[in-house]
Amino acid sequence: MLTLYANFKGGTGKSTVVFNMAVWRLEQGHDVTVCDLDPQRTVTDVAAIRAEDGIEPALKVVHKLPTRAKAKGEWLIDVGLSDMDALKAAIKISDRIVIPVTPSQADIWATQQFLDIIAKARPKGKLPPVLAFINRADPHPRSRENAETMEVLDMLEGIKPLDAKMVQRLAFRRSFSEGLAVFELEPNGKAAAELDALAAAIHNE
Repeated sequence: MLTLYANFKGGTGKSTVVFNMAVWRLEQGHDVTVCDLDPQRTVTDVAAIRAEDGIEPALKVVHKLPTRAKAKGEWLIDVGLSDMDALKAAIKISDRIVIPVTPSQADIWATQQFLDIIAKARPKGKLPPVLAFINRADPHPRSRENAETMEVLDMLEGIKPLDAKMVQRLAFRRSFSEGLAVFELEPNGKAAAELDALAAAIHNE
Protein backbone atom coordinates (compact mmCIF):
# COMPACT_ATOMS: atom_id res chain seq x y z
CA MET A 1 0.00 0.00 0.00
CA LEU A 2 1.40 3.36 -1.09
CA THR A 3 -0.15 6.37 0.64
CA LEU A 4 0.68 9.87 -0.56
CA TYR A 5 0.38 12.77 1.89
CA ALA A 6 0.26 16.02 -0.06
CA ASN A 7 -1.59 19.21 -0.90
CA PHE A 8 -1.15 22.05 -3.36
CA LYS A 9 0.01 24.40 -0.60
CA GLY A 10 2.88 24.55 1.82
CA GLY A 11 2.53 24.82 5.58
CA THR A 12 -0.13 22.16 6.01
CA GLY A 13 1.99 20.10 8.41
CA LYS A 14 2.14 17.05 6.17
CA SER A 15 5.70 16.05 7.19
CA THR A 16 4.70 16.06 10.85
CA VAL A 17 1.71 13.88 10.02
CA VAL A 18 3.79 11.49 7.89
CA PHE A 19 6.37 11.07 10.64
CA ASN A 20 3.83 10.47 13.39
CA MET A 21 1.75 8.14 11.23
CA ALA A 22 4.82 6.13 10.19
CA VAL A 23 5.92 5.55 13.79
CA TRP A 24 2.32 4.74 14.77
CA ARG A 25 2.10 2.08 12.04
CA LEU A 26 5.50 0.67 13.04
CA GLU A 27 4.25 0.31 16.61
CA GLN A 28 1.28 -1.62 15.24
CA GLY A 29 3.67 -4.14 13.72
CA HIS A 30 3.61 -3.01 10.08
CA ASP A 31 6.59 -2.92 7.71
CA VAL A 32 6.83 0.81 6.98
CA THR A 33 9.02 2.84 4.65
CA VAL A 34 8.82 6.61 4.26
CA CYS A 35 9.63 8.02 0.83
CA ASP A 36 10.80 11.57 1.55
CA LEU A 37 10.62 13.53 -1.70
CA ASP A 38 10.29 16.91 -0.04
CA PRO A 39 13.44 19.00 -0.75
CA GLN A 40 13.42 20.15 2.89
CA ARG A 41 13.93 16.48 3.93
CA THR A 42 12.20 17.09 7.25
CA VAL A 43 11.25 13.45 7.84
CA THR A 44 14.81 12.44 6.93
CA ASP A 45 16.13 14.78 9.62
CA VAL A 46 13.80 13.53 12.33
CA ALA A 47 14.59 9.91 11.42
CA ALA A 48 18.28 10.77 11.85
CA ILE A 49 17.56 12.11 15.34
CA ARG A 50 15.90 8.80 16.24
CA ALA A 51 18.89 6.90 14.91
CA GLU A 52 21.42 9.05 16.77
CA ASP A 53 19.49 8.72 20.04
CA GLY A 54 18.86 4.98 19.58
CA ILE A 55 15.08 5.40 19.63
CA GLU A 56 13.17 2.30 18.59
CA PRO A 57 11.51 1.46 16.33
CA ALA A 58 13.92 2.90 13.76
CA LEU A 59 12.32 4.70 10.85
CA LYS A 60 13.37 3.66 7.35
CA VAL A 61 13.51 6.61 4.93
CA VAL A 62 14.35 6.56 1.21
CA HIS A 63 14.42 9.31 -1.39
CA LYS A 64 13.27 7.57 -4.54
CA LEU A 65 9.84 6.30 -5.51
CA PRO A 66 9.67 2.53 -5.76
CA THR A 67 8.27 0.61 -8.68
CA ARG A 68 4.99 -1.00 -7.80
CA ALA A 69 6.61 -4.43 -8.06
CA LYS A 70 9.18 -3.50 -5.41
CA ALA A 71 6.87 -1.60 -3.08
CA LYS A 72 6.66 -4.26 -0.40
CA GLY A 73 4.96 -3.47 2.89
CA GLU A 74 3.52 -0.06 3.61
CA TRP A 75 4.85 3.16 2.07
CA LEU A 76 4.13 6.72 3.18
CA ILE A 77 5.14 9.33 0.62
CA ASP A 78 5.92 12.93 1.55
CA VAL A 79 6.38 15.27 -1.41
CA GLY A 80 6.78 19.03 -1.63
CA LEU A 81 5.33 21.42 -4.17
CA SER A 82 8.64 22.62 -5.53
CA ASP A 83 9.05 19.41 -7.53
CA MET A 84 5.90 19.01 -9.62
CA ASP A 85 7.37 16.10 -11.55
CA ALA A 86 7.89 14.16 -8.32
CA LEU A 87 4.39 15.09 -7.15
CA LYS A 88 2.77 13.85 -10.36
CA ALA A 89 4.86 10.66 -10.32
CA ALA A 90 3.77 9.98 -6.74
CA ILE A 91 0.11 10.57 -7.64
CA LYS A 92 0.38 8.05 -10.49
CA ILE A 93 1.57 5.17 -8.32
CA SER A 94 -0.31 5.87 -5.08
CA ASP A 95 -3.03 3.55 -3.82
CA ARG A 96 -4.43 6.26 -1.58
CA ILE A 97 -4.00 10.02 -1.24
CA VAL A 98 -4.41 11.87 2.05
CA ILE A 99 -4.74 15.65 2.04
CA PRO A 100 -4.03 17.63 5.23
CA VAL A 101 -6.04 20.86 5.13
CA THR A 102 -5.50 23.72 7.54
CA PRO A 103 -8.69 25.68 8.30
CA SER A 104 -8.39 28.61 5.90
CA GLN A 105 -9.86 29.75 2.60
CA ALA A 106 -6.42 29.57 0.97
CA ASP A 107 -6.18 25.89 1.87
CA ILE A 108 -9.62 25.19 0.43
CA TRP A 109 -8.59 26.79 -2.86
CA ALA A 110 -5.34 24.80 -2.83
CA THR A 111 -7.24 21.58 -2.18
CA GLN A 112 -9.50 22.25 -5.16
CA GLN A 113 -6.43 22.82 -7.34
CA PHE A 114 -4.83 19.66 -6.03
CA LEU A 115 -7.91 17.60 -6.89
CA ASP A 116 -7.60 18.88 -10.48
CA ILE A 117 -3.94 17.82 -10.56
CA ILE A 118 -4.84 14.36 -9.27
CA ALA A 119 -7.55 13.95 -11.92
CA LYS A 120 -5.15 14.96 -14.71
CA ALA A 121 -2.33 12.74 -13.47
CA ARG A 122 -4.39 9.54 -13.31
CA PRO A 123 -6.18 7.73 -16.14
CA LYS A 124 -9.89 8.46 -16.24
CA GLY A 125 -11.84 6.12 -13.99
CA LYS A 126 -8.74 5.01 -12.10
CA LEU A 127 -8.58 7.58 -9.33
CA PRO A 128 -7.39 6.29 -5.96
CA PRO A 129 -9.37 6.99 -2.78
CA VAL A 130 -8.73 10.61 -1.76
CA LEU A 131 -9.14 11.42 1.93
CA ALA A 132 -8.92 14.82 3.58
CA PHE A 133 -8.75 15.93 7.19
CA ILE A 134 -8.33 19.18 9.06
CA ASN A 135 -4.78 19.58 10.33
CA ARG A 136 -3.50 22.29 12.66
CA ALA A 137 -7.10 22.89 13.62
CA ASP A 138 -8.13 25.73 15.90
CA PRO A 139 -8.12 24.26 19.44
CA HIS A 140 -11.37 25.99 20.32
CA PRO A 141 -14.14 23.33 20.20
CA ARG A 142 -16.57 25.75 18.57
CA SER A 143 -14.12 27.18 16.05
CA ARG A 144 -15.94 28.77 13.13
CA GLU A 145 -12.96 28.18 10.83
CA ASN A 146 -12.89 24.44 11.58
CA ALA A 147 -16.62 24.09 10.94
CA GLU A 148 -16.59 26.13 7.74
CA THR A 149 -13.62 24.20 6.35
CA MET A 150 -15.38 20.91 7.05
CA GLU A 151 -18.54 22.13 5.36
CA VAL A 152 -16.62 23.00 2.18
CA LEU A 153 -14.74 19.69 2.18
CA ASP A 154 -18.09 17.91 2.38
CA MET A 155 -19.14 19.66 -0.83
CA LEU A 156 -16.05 18.84 -2.89
CA GLU A 157 -16.42 16.01 -5.39
CA GLY A 158 -13.94 13.18 -5.44
CA ILE A 159 -12.88 13.51 -1.84
CA LYS A 160 -13.83 11.85 1.44
CA PRO A 161 -13.51 14.18 4.45
CA LEU A 162 -12.60 12.51 7.73
CA ASP A 163 -14.15 13.60 11.00
CA ALA A 164 -10.85 13.00 12.79
CA LYS A 165 -8.66 16.09 12.97
CA MET A 166 -5.31 17.14 14.39
CA VAL A 167 -5.30 20.29 16.49
CA GLN A 168 -2.53 22.89 16.52
CA ARG A 169 -0.70 21.72 19.64
CA LEU A 170 2.72 22.37 21.14
CA ALA A 171 3.15 18.61 21.60
CA PHE A 172 3.52 18.10 17.85
CA ARG A 173 6.35 20.63 17.62
CA ARG A 174 8.09 19.42 20.77
CA SER A 175 7.92 15.75 19.87
CA PHE A 176 9.14 16.38 16.33
CA SER A 177 12.23 18.26 17.50
CA GLU A 178 13.09 15.36 19.82
CA GLY A 179 12.60 12.64 17.22
CA LEU A 180 9.54 11.29 18.98
CA ALA A 181 5.99 10.66 17.88
CA VAL A 182 3.44 12.43 20.06
CA PHE A 183 2.33 9.16 21.67
CA GLU A 184 5.95 8.50 22.67
CA LEU A 185 6.37 11.95 24.19
CA GLU A 186 2.95 12.20 25.87
CA PRO A 187 1.22 8.80 25.75
CA ASN A 188 -1.90 10.08 27.50
CA GLY A 189 -1.98 13.49 25.85
CA LYS A 190 -4.62 14.98 23.57
CA ALA A 191 -2.27 14.93 20.56
CA ALA A 192 -1.74 11.19 20.96
CA ALA A 193 -5.49 10.61 21.11
CA GLU A 194 -5.97 12.69 17.95
CA LEU A 195 -3.29 10.69 16.14
CA ASP A 196 -4.98 7.44 17.21
CA ALA A 197 -8.32 8.65 15.84
CA LEU A 198 -6.83 9.85 12.55
CA ALA A 199 -4.85 6.64 12.02
CA ALA A 200 -7.96 4.55 12.68
CA ALA A 201 -9.95 6.64 10.20
CA ILE A 202 -7.32 6.39 7.45
CA HIS A 203 -6.61 2.70 7.92
CA ASN A 204 -10.17 1.64 8.79
CA GLU A 205 -9.15 0.20 12.14
